Amino acid sequence: MTIEMQAMQVFAPAKINLSLKILNRGDDDFHEIETLIVPTSLCDEMKIEKNEGGIEFHCDDPSVPKGDDNLAIRAAKAFFAATKLKPAVLIELKKKIPHGAGLGGGSSDAASTLLALNQLFGMNLTRDELAKLGSTIGSDIPFFIFKSAAMCKGCGELVTPVKLGERLAIFLLKPGFIVPTEWAYLRWQSSQEIPRVTYPAQKFAGQTFVNDLERPVFEKFVFLAHMKMWLLKQPEVGAALMSGSGSTVFAVLRPNADIDLLAKHAKSELDPELWTCACKTL
Repeated sequence: MTIEMQAMQVFAPAKINLSLKILNRGDDDFHEIETLIVPTSLCDEMKIEKNEGGIEFHCDDPSVPKGDDNLAIRAAKAFFAATKLKPAVLIELKKKIPHGAGLGGGSSDAASTLLALNQLFGMNLTRDELAKLGSTIGSDIPFFIFKSAAMCKGCGELVTPVKLGERLAIFLLKPGFIVPTEWAYLRWQSSQEIPRVTYPAQKFAGQTFVNDLERPVFEKFVFLAHMKMWLLKQPEVGAALMSGSGSTVFAVLRPNADIDLLAKHAKSELDPELWTCACKTL
């Protein structure tokens, strides 16, 4: 006799972009990109369980949208529409990944929702089928379906999982503001570099770190450029880069770096209100 699963506890990882190159801009305002994305040990925590009917959503962070702007809710709706099942799920989200940070929190929550619902309701959709479904909601969602570092192309929906060598120790910093992703891409073509800011690719720990969106974002949000340059001057830091469209900047740490001391210095020298987090690539 099989016991039907009623609930699942899942972890939705944050991501960072080790490299992000914009290849060109299409006629439809979508940009063709090539980006190496890795999941990290920083995760949102989700409990997804069957209920009597409907899609119910609760989150401990009041800034997270509760309606159709929420990617997890949209993922649940898309799953039930695609499978023709009656919507019947409760989603409880403990938010650890900051909103609007370039860390893919909303997309990861959506992908985790699709993976959990597929298992809870025994639908046996393949990863490719779930990724295709996720791509109708957001271009980062297919990456999170595969639970692996990946090279992503097109608008991000063409995912090729890759194996990275070593796990990297990462230090994340985020100021109190967010950067609108669409705005960053639209400004890319006309943007200029700021003097005395490092934009070229950095090589460290067998990886190449570069982000074409730094140019438009740094031009308006100069504090992010200042954060990156401050990090590159720290002896613990091997490379520093903005993740995605920001506003998180991350440092790749050298072995035996004192992260607590680095966080203390960052808050005293940059901004006492900075959100900081130490994690590793998965």
